[in-house]
Amino acid sequence: MYIQLLAKELGKKSNLIIVTRPTANPLPIENAKIIYLPLPLKEIRNFKNQWIKILEEEKPDVVHINGIWMIQTWIIQKEALKKNIKTYITPHGMLEPWIINRHYLKKKLALTLFQKKALQKAIALVATAKSEKKNILKLKYNNNVFVIPNGIDIESIKIKTNWDKRKKILFLSRIHVKKGIELFLETIYSLKKKLEGYEIIIAGEGEENYIQTLKQINEDKGCNNMVKFIGGVYGETKWELFHEADFFVLPTHSENFGYVIAEALACGTPVITTKGAPWEDINIYHCGYWIDRTHNALKTALLDLTSKSPAELKNMGINGRKLIQNKYSSKIMADKLIELYNKR
Repeated sequence: MYIQLLAKELGKKSNLIIVTRPTANPLPIENAKIIYLPLPLKEIRNFKNQWIKILEEEKPDVVHINGIWMIQTWIIQKEALKKNIKTYITPHGMLEPWIINRHYLKKKLALTLFQKKALQKAIALVATAKSEKKNILKLKYNNNVFVIPNGIDIESIKIKTNWDKRKKILFLSRIHVKKGIELFLETIYSLKKKLEGYEIIIAGEGEENYIQTLKQINEDKGCNNMVKFIGGVYGETKWELFHEADFFVLPTHSENFGYVIAEALACGTPVITTKGAPWEDINIYHCGYWIDRTHNALKTALLDLTSKSPAELKNMGINGRKLIQNKYSSKIMADKLIELYNKR
């Protein structure tokens, strides 16, 4: 999604070429030439040869790598550097402490073999939030770190027109321990009586055994009528959920941006999220709550938003829409990237 949104605006300002792996269901991408490369390690020699050919034919001025921890990204950078092409890296949250500490030995090995060198040799690293920049600088691999927030296509997202309370609370994300789903459900269960009449919607896909475990806990708590697991949602169904929810909740451990947060705010839906996500602006713009990732903080925020009147929810929703328009449109993101490429 990041590349799809970026291409729409960046492709208007440059001759944009996107090199990516083939997928069964590729997203439509505007304003860019798409080239597919094989990703499996068993095809690494073919990958390298094709990439060298791309560099020779396309002659890019800049190679901007999105993502880390893969030997393929180091090959991309190393071959570009051989041709004196400027390279930039956007880690997309993959250098956050919570991420590094998961599967730490594998990360340590990758750093030793190639990743540390790759980060050091980039002209600049692009963080998507001030908090991410702070954590990258602590690693002392590269001091040239610039903050360019991710953007969304605000013009394509309709703001809700009705803030009447429907007693619906939405969690929409990948169903994974990182997203704080367990904290959210535990807090909901502790408020079972106070949330009587509410529908808690859990939308998203994940590892099937993990989801089944959560469903069993939900059944054991006697909450099948209140908490509904509806699976992955896409297209208009997703936007309908944002529009129908009184507010959106994502008590995440770690996000470099959090597209679903931006999408909810663009829809005019107040948001509760945690300080694992870089969304202090939610408090500044008064469009929800940016809280510590604790049971008590989440409980307080949930109870406060359920007590809001439709007029108060509308005011918060309009504030959220203004926040996205002012700071997080994909046009702003593209402008800042072009400025960075021209400056360094």
